[in-house]
Amino acid sequence: MKRNLSIWTKLFIAAFCFGIAIVGFMLKLPSMFRGMDKEMHAAFYFLAAAFLNILFAKRNLIIHAFIFGFLYMFGYVIELAQEYSNKFFHKRIHGRFDPEDVASNLQGLIYFSAIWLVYVAISFLLKKSAPVREASTTAE
Repeated sequence: MKRNLSIWTKLFIAAFCFGIAIVGFMLKLPSMFRGMDKEMHAAFYFLAAAFLNILFAKRNLIIHAFIFGFLYMFGYVIELAQEYSNKFFHKRIHGRFDPEDVASNLQGLIYFSAIWLVYVAISFLLKKSAPVREASTTAE
């Protein structure tokens, strides 16, 4: 069963999920996850790209590129916000700005984009190679 969500519903879902993500990124990781920080960054951005592309892009390359750029900037701004909040509260409540975290975010985005581009190419080729069914004409 195929459901078409309105653009406002999609935007609400995305905003709600990003609100949760912002809170999650601003909290300091529990000690058991600190050794996996880079992997968690890459995995989050891979999954965020997948979520947003399924929700908005389908197979549109321009929307995909916009989502890629948006998520990259989102990750950079989150890192800056962590650093600023540490200075604002005069103690290290959150993580710190880490260029390696930004690189891990980018790595997750690139991994997803590679898979997404292969999917789009295969889907395009299958659509192109499928025989076009001509409407049968009964008027002779």
